[in-house]
Amino acid sequence: MKLTPSPFAPASFPDLPEVKGVQAATASRGFYARRGVQRDDVFLFLMPEGTSAAGVFTRSLTASADVEWCREALKACGGVGRAVVANAGNSNAFTGKAGKLKNEATLAAMTKTLGVPKEACFLAATGVIGEPLADPNFVGEMLPELESKLGPADWEACARAFMTTDTFPKGAGTTCEIDGTPVAISGILKGSGMIMPNMATMLCYVFTDAAIAPSLLDKLLRETVDPTLNSVTVDGDTSTSDTCMLFATGASGAPMIEDASDPRLAGFRGALMDVFRDLAHQLVKDGEGASKFVEICVENAVSESSAKTIGMHIANSPLIKTALAAGDANWGRIVMAVGKSLEPIEKDRMQIWFGDHLVADGGMRAPGYDEAVATGHFAGDHISIKVDVAAGDASWTVWTCDLTHGYVDINGAYRT
Repeated sequence: MKLTPSPFAPASFPDLPEVKGVQAATASRGFYARRGVQRDDVFLFLMPEGTSAAGVFTRSLTASADVEWCREALKACGGVGRAVVANAGNSNAFTGKAGKLKNEATLAAMTKTLGVPKEACFLAATGVIGEPLADPNFVGEMLPELESKLGPADWEACARAFMTTDTFPKGAGTTCEIDGTPVAISGILKGSGMIMPNMATMLCYVFTDAAIAPSLLDKLLRETVDPTLNSVTVDGDTSTSDTCMLFATGASGAPMIEDASDPRLAGFRGALMDVFRDLAHQLVKDGEGASKFVEICVENAVSESSAKTIGMHIANSPLIKTALAAGDANWGRIVMAVGKSLEPIEKDRMQIWFGDHLVADGGMRAPGYDEAVATGHFAGDHISIKVDVAAGDASWTVWTCDLTHGYVDINGAYRT
């Protein structure tokens, strides 16, 4: 089916900075040919020796063969990364022995063609679950072509190559300094449906030419993912293939940073958070069938975990998401979602805002509630919901989108 572009699709792909040491290439393996679509659907990233690598992956108990390999490789290589190959059109999940054979063939092709250790090679796949490839070399035999095309990363081409139901390619980047030396950060992401984080969700690759020790890079990735990619949801479903990897080539010439408390890391840490937050917001704005971008802030909870749980119950409620789509400012549904979370709250002191308008206060409708004002806020395409549960001093923010008939249309026809 032809996808309707998201109303939030940018006019053009952002201009991302070059990350020194990163080479990339894309090609078409024909995953979409049977649907009559000719497009690039495979990409390769190649990094220099000494590149640090970190990754977080789905917690799904039906994780793909590619995810299982990446977990194994990260442990085996000690946090060193040299190459990534990813494809769209087939997720290589729940494919049994055939899935492992595909990975073995692809990895063998990577080591032979690129001359890099197997344990420093990473794989990802996204698309239909449960369809084994008839030929295990289907992806691997593309390596010579990909290697011949390697050059400075064309971020947009790579972002387009692993799109599935995405309606626009997603990328974000920035520059900062470490000890006076300029460093770059650039990343791409794909994701539109089957989105609810249970680590981070979707496929996401972020690169920097900063020099960061592997153990520290892992720490930075995990602390950055939680309040960004790990705080979005489209439909409450966690993919079998969720992968988020961060690579640091060290090619900028900036000094190696090994300690999280190093003051030279402050600017980089903030820049990395900005890139991940940008990607997280783009993901929600391209949610399948989405017409509204929704920010939900939960305040004064007993813990950040509790605040996040409450926020996710609001964000994942079909009743709330359909009300958002219709512009119905039904604050009672927020009350319902907070209650069903079973998290500690002070019901008689709880407050709810739609934008700047207080709609509920003291366990009932706010005295100054104005239906027209509340409805006016819900009529917009950027909606803010704030809930003060009056049980502590912790807060968390999550982002979601509305649920429209477009979501049903896309997923009803996904395999066709």
